[in-house]
Amino acid sequence: MQIKDFKIDHDLKELTEHRTVALPLACYETQINRNINGYIPLHWHDEIQFILIVEGEAVFQINDEEVYLEKGEGLFINSGCLHMAKDHNRSGCVYICLNVSPDFILPQALYATHVYPYVHATNLTHLLLDPNENWGRNILSAIQEISHNIKQQSTLYEIEIMNQLTIIWKNLAANGFPLKYDHAKMMKSHRMKQMLHWIHQNYAEKILLEDIARVGQLSRSETCRYFKQFLKTTPLNYVIEYRIQKSLNLLQDPEINVTEAAYQIGFNSTSYFINKFRSIMGMTPLAYKKNQRHTNE
Repeated sequence: MQIKDFKIDHDLKELTEHRTVALPLACYETQINRNINGYIPLHWHDEIQFILIVEGEAVFQINDEEVYLEKGEGLFINSGCLHMAKDHNRSGCVYICLNVSPDFILPQALYATHVYPYVHATNLTHLLLDPNENWGRNILSAIQEISHNIKQQSTLYEIEIMNQLTIIWKNLAANGFPLKYDHAKMMKSHRMKQMLHWIHQNYAEKILLEDIARVGQLSRSETCRYFKQFLKTTPLNYVIEYRIQKSLNLLQDPEINVTEAAYQIGFNSTSYFINKFRSIMGMTPLAYKKNQRHTNE
């Protein structure tokens, strides 16, 4: 299953339902550049995520860190962490994505001792899964097995998936990663999500830096530092980028022209919208609209 239109709510929480018919997990292949945005936009979800690159290269951003992955490598992304992904070097990156509810990883009797501490550790946002390390190779093999079992759905495949999840978690825990709990980091992540949530609710209105800072209960300079650290951009540039992202669905509607789309997403100048759209998307809104119409036909 390829997810092209990546649905997220105003909190940046992904709306995709991560489950098969029988199990609270989902496993599918994604080609990054086939997403409607050309990349996987910033989002988060309650599920734990495991990635395995099967073609090409990618760069993932998790909170304020970037990780480059090549074919055969993988990534663990913890529950609740902001993350996004882009193709690297136009490689046509394809990866297997396994999302699983934390309370399904192990039997409930083991959750408090062997899962909860990892899910809530503030220093464990992600881990590189290196095929040259035994524990990493075992996890990557288990991801492939789960993907295969979901596709084949042979007799008792659900039980085999549970076996593979146990292998994954046993190897992750055996890695010996030291767990830490930092209240300041928790608050920083919470404030960042609050500011992004407010932007996503109000992107169509006039937004000032002072407005964003007020939501995060920060000074303007500290707000800029947050965005620079987490998103490698300024707050107002992020607003523009998010507006352009929201314009993509509007431009696919044959009843909405470029000017109408511009005003619906918060631009008060069509020419400014066209200029920013071209700088981000590499084409004009009208060219994008025509390309999408041609693709749909």
